[in-house]
Amino acid sequence: MKIGFDAKRAMRNFTGLGNYSRYVIGLLADNAPDNSYIAYSPKHPAERAIGFFNDRSSVDRRYPRGIVGKLFPSLWRSLLIVSDIRRDKVDVYHGLSGELPSFIGRNTGTKTVVTVHDLIFRHYPKLYKPFDRLVYDIKSRRACKIADVVIAISEFTKRDIICHYHIDPEKIQVIYQGCDSSFMQPQSPERLMEVKKKYSLPDRYILNVGTVEERKNVLLAVKALENTEENVSLVIVGKATPYTESVLQYARDKGLSDRLLHISGVDFRDLPCIYRMAQIFVYPSRIEGFGIPILEALWSGVPVIAATGSCLEEAGGPDSIYIDPDDHSELAACFNRLLADDSIRKRMVEKGLEYAKTFSDTSFCVKTMALYRKLLASGC
Repeated sequence: MKIGFDAKRAMRNFTGLGNYSRYVIGLLADNAPDNSYIAYSPKHPAERAIGFFNDRSSVDRRYPRGIVGKLFPSLWRSLLIVSDIRRDKVDVYHGLSGELPSFIGRNTGTKTVVTVHDLIFRHYPKLYKPFDRLVYDIKSRRACKIADVVIAISEFTKRDIICHYHIDPEKIQVIYQGCDSSFMQPQSPERLMEVKKKYSLPDRYILNVGTVEERKNVLLAVKALENTEENVSLVIVGKATPYTESVLQYARDKGLSDRLLHISGVDFRDLPCIYRMAQIFVYPSRIEGFGIPILEALWSGVPVIAATGSCLEEAGGPDSIYIDPDDHSELAACFNRLLADDSIRKRMVEKGLEYAKTFSDTSFCVKTMALYRKLLASGC
């Protein structure tokens, strides 16, 4: 097969959508080399992504051609790219971040797949600028309607697509992704100590990973810290936003600043060590598409506490703990219970590792390739 990808975020984005895009492209290129792959992007890769693409000679790269495409790269990605897809005789085109080019199916004969990560903008519109919200909604709705198959990254997202866009459930397939294999590898004591010193990590800490924004609700963990045993700190790893200051100000007001450490710009290679040294991983987000940091924590051997209300139970499994995203007293009680009882933590770690193994790269690769083949074989 010849498979094309929307690689805009694979080349330029280094958070959720970019990580997912590189995960898909890399996994398929590495494990199904008999196919040919084309990564379409309006811009060349950022420096951090160059190595990823250079290491995969089976993945060709395509950029805008012609003066119009080069002057208006967004127009090329949403419309003019169709002529490139037709020229390249792509069998399957996969929109990896909830978008597909206009008229792609009608003008190319190419089968189309779109991955939809979440419809958070429908649940929390106040967190988005009105114009951005409108654009996201139009692109997602349209992509779901014109795609031959929609991949949802969780059952929660599938239900959202059905509810908000009235898409036939038979058209939607849930395919869970795994996480980077570095979280599955043991770390030497020397390496752990190196990372601990590099970031001045405390001896005992509860960890949160993710962009520090309102919907991720990390302030709940700071509030719970007030009633958590005093020799434990909270480490937050993630990009700062305006919400970050309200979190830090609360800690200052409550005299918790010396127990709160916010780190941004962490080298991804250090992140597995930061996970492994944590006592607990907390993820009180109000809504997610899936919650990859939870899976990273399970693979790292860290017990997980997450919030109810969206898809986090899918990511964390039956043996993680789930709390009300508005109840900091409940969260504090869970912190203290786990910190005081090693047997509970040990059981959660063992069960969590078992559950994490169900999200394998092999499963993702097999299901995705089977989906592509079925599309081409059925002609539907």
